[in-house]
Amino acid sequence: MPPLTTRARLWFAAMAAAAVVVALSSLLLGPPASADASVARADAASSLPACPFWASGITPPPRTVTPWVPPLQTASAVDFSSRPAAPTISGTLTNGQVTITVNPVPNAVAYKVWRDGVDVGYISYWGQTGPLTVTDTSPCQGAYYDVVAMYDTSNSDASLGQLSVPYWLGADGTLAPGAGDVAVGTQISMMVTSYDNTGQTASGLNAQLGVCATDPRVIPWGTYFTIPGYGTCYAADLGTWIQNDTVDVWLPGDQANNWGVQDRTVTVIADPYASGGGSPSPSASASASASASASATPSPSVSPSVSASASPSASASPSASTSPTPTPSPTSSGAATCSPAWDASTTYQTGAAVSYNGENYTATYLSTDAVPGAPTSWAVWKADTPCSS
Repeated sequence: MPPLTTRARLWFAAMAAAAVVVALSSLLLGPPASADASVARADAASSLPACPFWASGITPPPRTVTPWVPPLQTASAVDFSSRPAAPTISGTLTNGQVTITVNPVPNAVAYKVWRDGVDVGYISYWGQTGPLTVTDTSPCQGAYYDVVAMYDTSNSDASLGQLSVPYWLGADGTLAPGAGDVAVGTQISMMVTSYDNTGQTASGLNAQLGVCATDPRVIPWGTYFTIPGYGTCYAADLGTWIQNDTVDVWLPGDQANNWGVQDRTVTVIADPYASGGGSPSPSASASASASASASATPSPSVSPSVSASASPSASASPSASTSPTPTPSPTSSGAATCSPAWDASTTYQTGAAVSYNGENYTATYLSTDAVPGAPTSWAVWKADTPCSS
């Protein structure tokens, strides 16, 4: 090989010097800013405190297994798929706080966000173009977040869309949809009690068969799971005695007392109504492996579940609006006879028959001030036939 020219030697020397400069810069400056931010978030997430129970200072009394009478029915997976889809959220841990951004959905007028069942933010939407955000000032390790869209300001079950899947605050300090430590197939040994409270649960959904109270730190809201001897539960409520490894199932009347206190292994399942989820069918039968006793007596240790008004709130909810009593409009003479006119101040039970604007409706849920035929009342009233007085 011929000797290098002076120009070539100078070029190689310059390149070597540049390589040395680049190497020294990498050592001195460290990794890129984005990688540095990710490391900082992970460090901050690992230093967060453990998530506390939502109601501090309450210690449930000791409870033991009682005789058990099987419920008269098996709880099927409650289907919320006909409601408007839940909004999605994103968020990151910065300076000891989690800023949560809600992606708006059509026609919603407000959004509510929870962390482990604790109300962390309420967003009123009036068409603003900026990001819709709430800030959790007390985040904790492995917290679960849920969001729901509201379609009027009544705070009623009928005003709510679907409750979101849980979003987990991961070890990297970011929120992501998923069950975290309780993925599908997870089995947990639980004490299972029962309650029969009516009205709205802490999430705003109506209490009903298949809606259960959990400690959201253990089984987050928005999770389906099965319980031998009960059926399928949807986590959407909480209670002062429902801590750690306890679940409270909803049963009507004396069936709740007859359930008593039982030990069961619950199994987390996929949303049976999600795309690709297949046909819903409870995997737990009404007859559990535990022996039933027909002589079981109501147990005083059945724990109460907290009502929605007892749920801690970080922001005041808007007051429900009152609508004037509407007058049904006449229709053709060939229509059916109108049921009693709907009244905004009346509380209607499931099965109640009313008329509104020339149409008969049947109540499918307990409600007050939910206007029949309104876009936000699809979960409350079923349209029957046109009518005339």
